[in-house]
Amino acid sequence: MALDAQGMTAETGRPATALTRRDVARALLQAPATDATAALPGLRRQLIAAGNPLSSAFWDSAATMLQRLADGDATEIDVERWLETTGTEPAPMIGMLVWDDEDERGPVQTEVYGLLVDYLEGLVTAGLIDPDRLVTGGVAVLREHRRLQEEWMVAPLPDGRVPMSVVTDEVDEEFLAEWDAAEAEALSELREVLTEVADRPVPHNALQAACGHIRAILSRAGWPGALLIACGGVNPRRLPGDDAELWLTLASGIVSPREDLERDADAERDADGFEDLTEDEQSMVALCALDHNDWLAATSALAKGGPGTPASADDLAGYVGDYDPDDFDDQADAAASMFLPAVGLLQVIGAVDDDDRLTPLGWWGIPEAVQRAWEPGA
Repeated sequence: MALDAQGMTAETGRPATALTRRDVARALLQAPATDATAALPGLRRQLIAAGNPLSSAFWDSAATMLQRLADGDATEIDVERWLETTGTEPAPMIGMLVWDDEDERGPVQTEVYGLLVDYLEGLVTAGLIDPDRLVTGGVAVLREHRRLQEEWMVAPLPDGRVPMSVVTDEVDEEFLAEWDAAEAEALSELREVLTEVADRPVPHNALQAACGHIRAILSRAGWPGALLIACGGVNPRRLPGDDAELWLTLASGIVSPREDLERDADAERDADGFEDLTEDEQSMVALCALDHNDWLAATSALAKGGPGTPASADDLAGYVGDYDPDDFDDQADAAASMFLPAVGLLQVIGAVDDDDRLTPLGWWGIPEAVQRAWEPGA
């Protein structure tokens, strides 16, 4: 785009008299900072001649931002905040919603983002937003500006839709679709690995003993029963009568937890008023952080290795690194910490022994449980 009023008019579809600060700022940021800096005086003269002078505060802030970019002294957050000071650029995060990059937004997010820009433009035109004050007013003024946006996002549109709800619904649907696709691909890869592994017989005696232990644990309060119940999504008073069904239900829940833990009404709060996570809640967070590639790598290694294969949290993290070393980099410690609760629960159900080695029950059951967790509709 040419860095002049004519080029910006062609890009935005607005006449030079109606170009907004946001239009100009976004155009300037598309060009190398040195080119944009050089074009700034001429562009300002053109807009003044068109009767759209903007303001000295805007032009000064633009010159400062472009110089910082040219010097390599501006962060992405700095640029986002400068765009916000135009008055009509939505905040990058509103409530718990983080806008996707422009080329990654779905149709609903694109529509709502545009409607929010229109709303902010209306407030600027009505004098209810003062962009110069956003430039000079500091954090408090910017916080108030964001509050206006959040209020709009949770208020119904004329057609009854609530912007925040429809955008988060779309984001959730896109995430679930991507998750399902990754799950299907991982399941296919695991089944291919298992075709190369010898038959893994069900160790009936070990399974019966493990399920007797499990039933006793689930009848008692505290760890690990509450965590296993949440992972498996089971009712401890109506457990499956079949041992294999009970075991696989709980084991697949370790791979893909089905329910949240119940919150403790007496949980302590930190200095900011947030509830401290219990150990079980921290474990659930770690379990949910393990993705398809983590379980695919660990399960493949265990299935190929057979009973006696090392299965500590560090070992499982190492298998992930061996499976995809290019993406692993320095994540070994983080992966090991995420696998730690999983290994603890696998020990409880008899899949891993006290020496952190795979048992015959785990050799049969872990691959079966992972497949169950990833099957459509699981």
